[in-house]
Amino acid sequence: MKRALVTGGSGYIGSTIAEALAADGLHVVVHANRNLTAAEAAVERICNTGGSGEAMALDLRDPGASTTLEEMATANPFQVFVHAIGGQRDVPFAAMSPEDWHDVVDLNLNTLFTALRPIIMPMIRSRFGRIVAISSLTAVIGNRGQTNYAAAKGGMLAMMKSLTREYASRGLTANVVAPGLIETPETRALDNFQALADLSPARRAGTPEEIAAVVAFLVSEKASYISGQMITVDGGTT
Repeated sequence: MKRALVTGGSGYIGSTIAEALAADGLHVVVHANRNLTAAEAAVERICNTGGSGEAMALDLRDPGASTTLEEMATANPFQVFVHAIGGQRDVPFAAMSPEDWHDVVDLNLNTLFTALRPIIMPMIRSRFGRIVAISSLTAVIGNRGQTNYAAAKGGMLAMMKSLTREYASRGLTANVVAPGLIETPETRALDNFQALADLSPARRAGTPEEIAAVVAFLVSEKASYISGQMITVDGGTT
């Protein structure tokens, strides 16, 4: 059974991705930073539907977390890695503090390095690996007050393209999925939710399940010739 690590698996999109991968027959390690209870709930749903999974809590902003993941991958290698961590601190650029910048880059982009570097060697040795980073439409079109977030999410594509150059010949693929507005309890609570949804030609928000479906395809055998790409899931906005 292939093993997958889904970072940020305690969130709505991350947990939906984890459940979709488990439904496809993978054993899924559902990662959380602080909200282990949500990750455990996702694992319970996975197991209740006949899937296989486990939950773990680890602060990937701590570079020392690499040691824990390296030990896990040495004992039981991961074949699939999905990075679904995300967070924002919106401030106009002229008023943005160094802390505003570094915290958002650390959370969104540096955690990708911290989680992926210690688990990639077993993929390389076995000549199979699937890597997907969850970015954002903001990385494509930008957004006011989100220079830090756009830069961090945009850096994911450059990273995946470079990984493709290095390891595509070893059977690894590395791609980015960039969601537009996705309906979750958090976004639904926005005062301008419907106005934002109407900006899409589809005139609606997307669903976590639609993101998960794209990820499930990208980590499958059928997507072995797709690498270094960003797939936007935004109802035609871009």
